[in-house]
Amino acid sequence: MKHLFFVVLMVFICNPLHSYAQGSNEGQLVWYTDIMKAMAQSNATHKPIFAFFTGSDWCGWCHKLENEVFAKKAFVKWAQDKVVLLELDFPRHKQLSPELTQQNNSLQQAFQVQGYPTVWMFFLNKDAATNKMNISPLGSTGYPSGATPGREEVKFLENANEILAKEKDLNIAH
Repeated sequence: MKHLFFVVLMVFICNPLHSYAQGSNEGQLVWYTDIMKAMAQSNATHKPIFAFFTGSDWCGWCHKLENEVFAKKAFVKWAQDKVVLLELDFPRHKQLSPELTQQNNSLQQAFQVQGYPTVWMFFLNKDAATNKMNISPLGSTGYPSGATPGREEVKFLENANEILAKEKDLNIAH
């Protein structure tokens, strides 16, 4: 998977993409849309990338995840402390730039995402000797099935923390 990701990433590495912020005030989340900007922030902070694969204008479960988990104070605090957020959108009714579409499709293929919402957590590093991009995947999750209604963020964060615990097990250098 590392080799495939490198090949896919090299396709759009030179295409500058724009990131966006959902608010810039304390207590709000910053979501990147550009993998290279997310990687730079991840490397600077030593936090993994939290890639949210979504269909923003059609996916009901994605909206549920956003409303019942991502909008909760516990998730906001957790995300600010633990990860760099990356949104990878696959809309049906609005058009993304060709570069963003290519990036998102490449990452969807690299991670073999087949359903939405899907969240992958990983580190991405550039090998100085070979100039190749290397991915260190930690794991994936989605909408927290079996969660207590009204407390979906608790189950989601339990799952997410289990994934982050794999970083120590994998002894990932970043």
